[in-house]
Amino acid sequence: MVSGSALSAAAKQAEQLRKDGNIYFKKDRFGAAIDAYTEAITLCPNVPVYWTNRALCYRRRNDWLKVEEDCRRAIQLDYSSVKAHYMLGLALLQKQELDEGVKELQKALDLGRGANPKGYMVDEIWQELAKAKYMLWEHASSKRSWELQSLKEACETALREKHFLDDSQPEGFLDEAGISHMKQLEVLRQVFRKAGEADIPCEVPDYLCCKITLDIFCDPVITPSGVTYERAVILDHLQKVGKFDPITREPLDQSQLVPNLAIKEAVQAYLDKHGWAYKLD
Repeated sequence: MVSGSALSAAAKQAEQLRKDGNIYFKKDRFGAAIDAYTEAITLCPNVPVYWTNRALCYRRRNDWLKVEEDCRRAIQLDYSSVKAHYMLGLALLQKQELDEGVKELQKALDLGRGANPKGYMVDEIWQELAKAKYMLWEHASSKRSWELQSLKEACETALREKHFLDDSQPEGFLDEAGISHMKQLEVLRQVFRKAGEADIPCEVPDYLCCKITLDIFCDPVITPSGVTYERAVILDHLQKVGKFDPITREPLDQSQLVPNLAIKEAVQAYLDKHGWAYKLD
């Protein structure tokens, strides 16, 4: 049985190895950093940050299999680890497992919203999630477009065949049948145009966009003045410009920012219907 003092000594040694690994990482000495984190894991295998730190080194080396392995272990130890879900999502995308990768990135985004600003990763996660979601939309949109076009052509062919059969009617009915045929074709085309509208890019409604960046919201927060901003943007303003609302000029502290859940849900509903809006400029 290991004594408490021995466990304490191992924990201190592991923590020092983590700090050493961080120094190596900042100097781009990823091999040395991996060795340090590995030693820390050997001493204290139940500390999730050691696994995510090593995963980050493997990510820099594009060793995505090891990134996946370390992140899965970190998630077992701490399911709320934003970094673990984020890097696991990236690793799965590298394997072309788009659906599973998107799920992990979405989990990282949900966990990261409202996190400590010092470790705030939402913007970075959103960039990767949006790219993956847009890719999924492109695949689905191409399939829908092909299916709609095929169905439209089949319907037009059926209408032409029906019109051809109607030509066997007495002469008095020919003009009326031709007019009816043209009307039916036009209605058919309108129906298919309407069916494809959701996949045609247009302007995102203003109320779903940040008043500073004009981009669609990712993590919207509302101020006491009632103005909604993207969290990362307003935090940057408060830090670099001043502690006031950039539109109303009222005094503002980051502790007064409240997640705007209504806008967040509206944005998600819009993106679910209009996947092209995930495209980043």
